Amino acid sequence: MSNQQENITSAKQCESGKFQSTEEEIFYRNSRAAYLTVFGTSLESITSKDQLCLVLQQAGRNPSRKTLRKYWTPYTKKLNFDDFCEILKNEKPTGKNELMKAFKKLDLNNDGYITHEELYKVLTTKGERMTQEEVRMIMDEADVNNAGKLVYNEFCKLFLATVETSQKTAVARLEADAKMKQQQFGSLTDTSLEHSSLLSSKLLMGTCQSPEMEIIPKKADSRLSSRPSSARSRRASLSSAISMGATTTKSLKLTEPKAIKNWQHAWSKGCFFLEDDGGIVSHRYRLELHQTTNVFLTIRPLNLSQTEEKLSSWLNVDTALYVLRNAGDSEALEVVCATELREKEKFGWKGELRSGVYHVLPFTTGCRLRKRRKSVTREARLVYREEGNLALTKEFRTALSDIFEVIDLDGNGLLSFEEYNFFELRTSGEKCDSEAWVVCQENFDTKKNELTRQGFMDLNLMEANDREGDPRDLWITLESMGYSKALEMHEACPFVVNIYAEDSKLKLTPISLEMGGSLLNSAICKSVISKGEAKAMKDYSNLVIHTYKTETRITSVIENKSETRVIIHVNNEQSKNCVSSRGLSIFAMEVAPRTTTVCQHVMPVNERLEWIYCCTESIVT
Repeated sequence: MSNQQENITSAKQCESGKFQSTEEEIFYRNSRAAYLTVFGTSLESITSKDQLCLVLQQAGRNPSRKTLRKYWTPYTKKLNFDDFCEILKNEKPTGKNELMKAFKKLDLNNDGYITHEELYKVLTTKGERMTQEEVRMIMDEADVNNAGKLVYNEFCKLFLATVETSQKTAVARLEADAKMKQQQFGSLTDTSLEHSSLLSSKLLMGTCQSPEMEIIPKKADSRLSSRPSSARSRRASLSSAISMGATTTKSLKLTEPKAIKNWQHAWSKGCFFLEDDGGIVSHRYRLELHQTTNVFLTIRPLNLSQTEEKLSSWLNVDTALYVLRNAGDSEALEVVCATELREKEKFGWKGELRSGVYHVLPFTTGCRLRKRRKSVTREARLVYREEGNLALTKEFRTALSDIFEVIDLDGNGLLSFEEYNFFELRTSGEKCDSEAWVVCQENFDTKKNELTRQGFMDLNLMEANDREGDPRDLWITLESMGYSKALEMHEACPFVVNIYAEDSKLKLTPISLEMGGSLLNSAICKSVISKGEAKAMKDYSNLVIHTYKTETRITSVIENKSETRVIIHVNNEQSKNCVSSRGLSIFAMEVAPRTTTVCQHVMPVNERLEWIYCCTESIVT
């Protein structure tokens, strides 16, 4: 029986109270125990890749560098306890069978040990290469017999025993802390206190999806609920109620210019990717206009399905473009225009733009691009053996073909060095250098020095062969591209940007793949403040709520003009047929002094029905 099963059995046999632990509750207790060996509280966030590695190791995982890059991308700023638990669910503990299997691959003579020379050669030349110092440290720990060789069966026992001891120590420390709290409060039994702690952790995980939503209890009351409501007093509040009618085709106003076929045209594909922390990464572009001209620009989700009957699931995701340029001679950027006209799933803008260089920022609110639950009835097969050779399954090849369509930004059926690097940046966090690209061209099918679709397939097959059919690295690639274990793209939304110019040559170039960040937040805030309705908090004029509505979206922005930070409690419970970009009907956010930030975006769940936006913002003291 495994340690986890023993823990579950003993917990269920506990007769000291009414509460009996379930497998899920034990998972969260053990996760929290591991987390608290690194952090002082489960409200603290992981702020570096090294911290993520350390806390995963405390939970009995042994993450590779590629696994760490999957969860800590160049766009990740922090991960909270909720994110940590999700990672633990995805990354199962390494068992003895897996360790032994890995070592037996190195033990060509099958004599039960590996010499230091053999181990050194493998660790410094293959896979994720280690430094000499890292190898020396492993050898010092691994040579249990001091005979210049690694008896890996004994090493596996030692390794797993160390992990188990570390986990038991962490749980014991957590339980000891719970008993101290029992002595302080006196009214809670040991089991009920632990149950309360577990429930609070679960509630907390539902509220900490972004830095603005973290609710930190006061030290004087460790029993504060994670729900940021009744325990706090309010100095001022402001309520807004907007009734919106159902969307009708008559009011969809986007129409193409009559002579658009004669206009200059540039276009590019791109994609929104949903991060584990709820943030959204997307491509960004540079637009160059040679002279002042009328412009028509649009963005819409890209349907990858080959049949009209089966539309891609993300076609209802809202999209938008913000176009910015430098304000005069300064480095500051000003918002020139944003797409608000609409025709079905396409959003657009038309007007005049001066000659010059513009930043084109795609945007989605995130209301309809949300994380799916991980419960999957089956995990799709990626590879199989055919006459002793590895081959890609049909459904995996279909997924790879769709990925190829997404990353082929110019749509020419080939992957350029730049396009392939966007893919590498997304899936591994690192770019491919020019030497590696030459090797790729020499080994896989290319045309005009660009990688073909077949070459891309063969590249993934080579990766499967390198791992002898182990699909874990392939899954890292798929999940980075938004795929679930059932090979369905749920956490990404491909899109197409089209720009037409009447009297000017133009050039549209993808330049980066990054999180929205301060630039996009600033663009949205400026747009909302210039067009929306402003209301100041009663008796607190330095705090202003700006609300702007379109036919399909309501955006609120909080402007804090004071010299002190404020915490705002937001309540949407009275809204009807609405979904918030925050993913919650009640949340709280911190607004720094002298700053402006987006509070939330709200959209109808069903556009064919009336929807009512009813929101109350309160200052928390």
